[in-house]
Amino acid sequence: MPPLDKVYDYSRYGGLKVEKQDKVMTITLNAPEAMNAFSPEMHYSMSRIWEDVQDDPEVNVVVLTGAGRAFSAGGNVIAMQQKIDNPALWDATSLPEAKRIIFRMLECDKPVIARVNGHAVGLGATVALMCDIIIAADTAKIGDPHVNAGLVAGDGGALIWPQLIGFARAKEYLFTGDLMTAAEAHRIGLINHVVPPEELDAKVYGLAKRLAAGAMKSIRWTKQVVNIPLRQIAHATMDLSLSLETQSNLSRDHQEAVSAFGAKRKPDFTGE
Repeated sequence: MPPLDKVYDYSRYGGLKVEKQDKVMTITLNAPEAMNAFSPEMHYSMSRIWEDVQDDPEVNVVVLTGAGRAFSAGGNVIAMQQKIDNPALWDATSLPEAKRIIFRMLECDKPVIARVNGHAVGLGATVALMCDIIIAADTAKIGDPHVNAGLVAGDGGALIWPQLIGFARAKEYLFTGDLMTAAEAHRIGLINHVVPPEELDAKVYGLAKRLAAGAMKSIRWTKQVVNIPLRQIAHATMDLSLSLETQSNLSRDHQEAVSAFGAKRKPDFTGE
């Protein structure tokens, strides 16, 4: 149990904006100029904030969203090149932090609602789908194009997609990297609700406030039980997933994808 006088200083989590009202916390991925792509600072913060969220007595429910027109564009291409040039940087940051993001989100027993205000791509899709309830604007698209960057979907995509939509559908989307509309995501069971953008806040915060006023011990303990199989699967798969993504970080195809993005051309993959 944390000390009763502990001060929860969320300003130390760079790249995130944190607000609290009536037992509902809103965590906003806050880099709208980059479509909330994960900078090293934001990635680190997302790997750490969930412990405070878990312990904070002023928080019953969390809403996770993005600033501006996107939820999150996923990986940061500049950071990708840095990790190709300096693999030790990948080992020091991507590996431990990626694992922490997944496990801490699964271990946090407070309900987390994804407010998908715009496109959720790659790691952006993963953190949205790791939430307990996903509500998207009908203008949003969702997908995990790791393979189109020459990378393994090892930081959570290969874990969560099959659990939500089954293996056959998950493999098709993870193999192609195709994005789908929010309406299609809702139709196949990937997300809970899709609404017009002007109705998104009412839908998200209406549910958040309802849960925050509920029997929290029962809700939190129910989440603990429901998440047991997901946590078991994560323990069984995440080490290998991240190991294979690490290897793909050093592949020629990954370098080609990053170079092609910078040159605004189509990548020419060789399978190496």
